[in-house]
Amino acid sequence: MADDGFDHPRLAALYDPLDPDRSDLDAYLRTARESGARRVLDIGCGTGVFALLLADRGVDVVGVDPAGAPLDVARSKPGAARVRWIRGDASALPPLEVDLVTMTANVAQAVVAPDAWHDTLAAARTALRPGGRLVFETRDPARRAWEAWTRERSYREVDVPGAGRVETWHQVTGVDGPLVTFRTTYVFAADGTVLTTRSTLRFREREEVEADLAAHGYELERVGDAPDRPGREFVFVARRPDA
Repeated sequence: MADDGFDHPRLAALYDPLDPDRSDLDAYLRTARESGARRVLDIGCGTGVFALLLADRGVDVVGVDPAGAPLDVARSKPGAARVRWIRGDASALPPLEVDLVTMTANVAQAVVAPDAWHDTLAAARTALRPGGRLVFETRDPARRAWEAWTRERSYREVDVPGAGRVETWHQVTGVDGPLVTFRTTYVFAADGTVLTTRSTLRFREREEVEADLAAHGYELERVGDAPDRPGREFVFVARRPDA
């Protein structure tokens, strides 16, 4: 994952309070329900919000993430014992046979290196049972979301339980073709600590993603819209063929 802040314990504790509206997960919950998924692999599970939503519904979930600090947050939550948490990337998974593989939020875009992206798609297909589905989202490059990642347009102040008031904002530091690199700043009012992270996301065209899925033997079922961000993202649902 192209982000140097995912594994910082103090920042991992902020992820959920800074992003309390997870209506973006509705599309994934709907896909899990409509497909009757009983076993799910959540790649890039982070602090476990989606994995625990599934577990609360009686689904058998494996959550995998390369960063330890978010997994520590996930393991501390009520009901965490119902999820199998694995630290690592998708290419190092144990043998699985799941009905659904998910990559929510920024996960697909955070896999920026082409080899790592192809390894992830291959690992997801291997983990799926025949007829199982892969679902993930990615921003539409044509909407140029990164143009709003400035201090003036992204600045927020949030009162975080246990941490006090936190100021945060994004600032793009470079755009190189499909790669957008940005810095995120966090200022802790309680003690004046300032932490910064550097992240890179890859903005893939729809046709590129469709070609990658086909190359890995998926059948594309549909490309939908993100209900919480209409017209700004693609939600891909692909299927591992029965044969």
